[in-house]
Amino acid sequence: MGYYKNADILLKLPYNMRVRDIKYLSVWCQRFTVNFGQVNIPANLKIPSVRVLPEFSRLAHNLRSDNITILDSKTFYIPNLHYDGAGPDAYFWVGNGPEPNVYGTKVPNEMNSSLPLRGYEGVDIEIVLPGNLTVYDIDWLAVWCVQYRHNFGHVLIPKDLDVPPALGQTKIAPPWWYTPTSSTAAPELSNCMELLDGRVQVQWELLGEDIHVRVTGRIREEQYIAFGLSGEDGQARMRGADVVVVGYNKDRRTFFAEDYYMSDYSQCDGERGVCPDHKIGGKNDAVLINGTRRNGVTSVTYKRPLRTNEALYDRMIPETETTIIAAIGLLNKNYEANAHTSADATDEDIRINFGARGKHQCTGSIYEIPAEPEVKAWPAATIQGETNLVARIGPTGGPRGYSRITGQPSWGIAWFVNDKLIPEITVERGQNYTFVVEGGKDKTNPARYHPFYITDSPEGGFGQLTDSQQRRQKVYAGVEYDGNNYPYPTAAGRYCEYKHRRTDQSAKSETFEEFFATLRLECEEGEPATMVWHVEEDTPDLVYYQCYTHKNLGWKINVVDAGASSKSKSSSAGDLSPAAILVLLLAGLQQTFLGLLR
Repeated sequence: MGYYKNADILLKLPYNMRVRDIKYLSVWCQRFTVNFGQVNIPANLKIPSVRVLPEFSRLAHNLRSDNITILDSKTFYIPNLHYDGAGPDAYFWVGNGPEPNVYGTKVPNEMNSSLPLRGYEGVDIEIVLPGNLTVYDIDWLAVWCVQYRHNFGHVLIPKDLDVPPALGQTKIAPPWWYTPTSSTAAPELSNCMELLDGRVQVQWELLGEDIHVRVTGRIREEQYIAFGLSGEDGQARMRGADVVVVGYNKDRRTFFAEDYYMSDYSQCDGERGVCPDHKIGGKNDAVLINGTRRNGVTSVTYKRPLRTNEALYDRMIPETETTIIAAIGLLNKNYEANAHTSADATDEDIRINFGARGKHQCTGSIYEIPAEPEVKAWPAATIQGETNLVARIGPTGGPRGYSRITGQPSWGIAWFVNDKLIPEITVERGQNYTFVVEGGKDKTNPARYHPFYITDSPEGGFGQLTDSQQRRQKVYAGVEYDGNNYPYPTAAGRYCEYKHRRTDQSAKSETFEEFFATLRLECEEGEPATMVWHVEEDTPDLVYYQCYTHKNLGWKINVVDAGASSKSKSSSAGDLSPAAILVLLLAGLQQTFLGLLR
């Protein structure tokens, strides 16, 4: 120990010890076994902790956030921050009084810059009060326009705070879009393991209270690698898993490491599914250190704490061996993880001791990804001249189906309409079209809840959009509003899905008809939903049928003038399966019966 005089220092207990586990702290001379002084730790010690505040008030420029947290006496954590960036002279602003005013103090942004605030789109940031200012000195935190003296939104600071002192224990984590400069050195990591038949290498090291991880794999730019803790110790389980997704954002030319929680094996709907933590009320606890991409090999180094304060979304890293999982998959256009195939994920109990040292089991090279066989895409299906349609869920058709037809990555499921995979439908203005929908109605099971609607959005997912985003999307059928002006889907019926009889045979099926014969239809008990769409005269030439809760399940509807379409033999009732014909007949009888009652 060196010499100290009027110094503030921060001591960290060993990895497996907490303050409540000790009875005293002393300065001790090991050589002469002399106690130079000590402080006793009372058994009922009240330890300062973080304080959660409300979110920003929403006053102007689309400012909003999730609940703000005071991490220590100088640091604010602001999750899911949105701000349109249109204020001419806006800053984070703190001061005294009952509400924000001109006598405040400017707070640097998350990059320690005092420039006017840029726009934010759902990012998590930390800001630190300047100089000697602490949270005990202020009454509010705001986003304030200095030029026009306008409060865009604020949160009040309570007076009964008992938060940790700011001694450097809180570090500002850069947002996901920030890439460290090339001078940022990655630490040397002594442990290494190969996964997925050598296509992925994971290196790791316990350094202080953080696990440093380097994930390396030969992946394409549009792919990701996911690595983390299995949802259940002893077996590879996705549900409940806590992983970090790494990859390369070619639009921004940056690398990313994003913390994910998997509450269900389904596309994230904003509440459940395979979701980035920040989308469901948590925080991205993975801090990017650096990334490289050379000769098709992507390597991303990040760190994450052993323990976080997010019990809902983060699993604590145990002190013993634990089961891990890994996967390779496609990114969607927002650079979020899409579904992966079973061949691209671990399926056995692979165990890691994150506290190990020198456990090196890697060969030193990344093997090539097995070449994907060249397969011919199926011709896009069409439906023309039909006014009765049945919509169900089914597989995307692998390399021959959804992605090849639409040019977009898929989650692994898509709409089947009249037994056809995302057919391009043609409708006439002035006509009524009846959709019998069997996409699920159980809101508690996002993997089986796919209400049907018609929109001008090529993506869909109306239910997971913000208010302003919903206002920019036009809906033509399948969505109504309640007395409080909240939208809700109307076409949610029982769940029916076309499933593989054994394994996915899409790559081996030269035609869709051959592939369709390898599927079986499974339906839950219950009634389908019926949606009648009257095509108005001002409906644009191109709209889409989509899923209300998830994105990229549907495809195009071409809208033509009355009489411009002719009945297509390929989509006649004679080509429908007996089950589809029966559903249409029952739906017609139901509508007739309801009409007689009215």
